[in-house]
Amino acid sequence: MIKLTEAAIAAIQEKTAAKAGAVGLRLSIKSTGCSGNSYKMEHAMAEDLSADDKIEQGGSVLYIPKIHSWMLMGMEIDYAHSALSSGFVFKNP
Repeated sequence: MIKLTEAAIAAIQEKTAAKAGAVGLRLSIKSTGCSGNSYKMEHAMAEDLSADDKIEQGGSVLYIPKIHSWMLMGMEIDYAHSALSSGFVFKNP
């Protein structure tokens, strides 16, 4: 369903470990009108996850609300570093 690059897997693991009680990251999706969707990664806490799909790759755990899973079929998530910023990169066909 969703492919995580090695850089994304490492970033998910690092960010999960940095937050006490986190069990992974959660990918939230928000409609932004005619420009499409915006994606937000946040810490996933165990009590929030009953309505989420769980994706495990390379030891990392990513949760996605089931109501949004169909929108992400075939997506690739990467993590990029540059001189000015770093963050997740979403490639959604």
